[in-house]
Amino acid sequence: MTSFSSDGRIASGISRRQLLLAGAAGSLVVVSGVAPVFAADKKPKVGLVMKSLANEFFKQMQAGAEKYAEENKDKFDFKAVGMKDERDFAAQVDAVENFVTQKYDIIVVAPADSKAMVTPLTKAVKAGVAVINIDVELDQETKKKAGIDLAFFGPDNREGARLAGDALAKALGEGGKVVILEGNPEADNAQQRKKGFDDAVAAGKLQLLDSKTAHWETEEANTLMTNFLTKYNDIQGVMAANDSMALGVVKALDSAGLSGKIKVVGFDNIPAVQPLIKADKMLATVEQYGAQMAAMGIEYGLRQMAGETFTGWVKTDIKLITAADL
Repeated sequence: MTSFSSDGRIASGISRRQLLLAGAAGSLVVVSGVAPVFAADKKPKVGLVMKSLANEFFKQMQAGAEKYAEENKDKFDFKAVGMKDERDFAAQVDAVENFVTQKYDIIVVAPADSKAMVTPLTKAVKAGVAVINIDVELDQETKKKAGIDLAFFGPDNREGARLAGDALAKALGEGGKVVILEGNPEADNAQQRKKGFDDAVAAGKLQLLDSKTAHWETEEANTLMTNFLTKYNDIQGVMAANDSMALGVVKALDSAGLSGKIKVVGFDNIPAVQPLIKADKMLATVEQYGAQMAAMGIEYGLRQMAGETFTGWVKTDIKLITAADL
């Protein structure tokens, strides 16, 4: 059962109803009791807009959200949509516009582009839709210019990447030579994870050989890592900003006969990387609880419809995952 800790984070052993709400001054208070009750003849319509469904993380998010929606089908109607790949920004814009046209009451969104998605979501807000921003934060300056104030419900991506990077630095020692595979540069979480990896490089006194984007994609990461191996013959570690790219990295290392010899860390803890961690083909990843995040987004949307106001950042949990955790 999904639940949240006293600082707004996902936890265990607490009722899902004990959500933490962000007040106007940024403080948090415990709200308990029953979920909002709506007119029986008009259940709220909730739409979830995700990123690429080719990414296992968003498949998990969709499955978790659909399970939660089925458990609460008497409270709201639900539909989830995603993109065909990580750069299919137009699909997200179309999804938001379609939900507005179809008079959805709540849109929960994990933006693919932190700036570009502000415009369609501003239109949704002005149309009276409760918009809940999860997973990837919308650009604050762009929101300000658009005249909207949307809270962010999601993880500390910089800290999560720092955790993974620190694990790699510990394994390699000072002077370890590493490369970074960045996510989509238009997405805030990619920018934050890059900063977190850079933090770990500096703190661990690692040597950063190169840092380039593979746009979250497995095959692009495979190609990029193959090129890195050709260009640099002394790579000791790889920081991949998501597990889909980590899979591409491991594929390249397998082809080069280097699996297990070059340490790899990722982010997301998708099922496909867990056997790789157990087999020492990856060192670590970061869990960020995507399925619970979507359910939380729906809950906050229902509470916003009931009159609650949210602002600031409500953090969700992250956890470093190594072989010891599997």
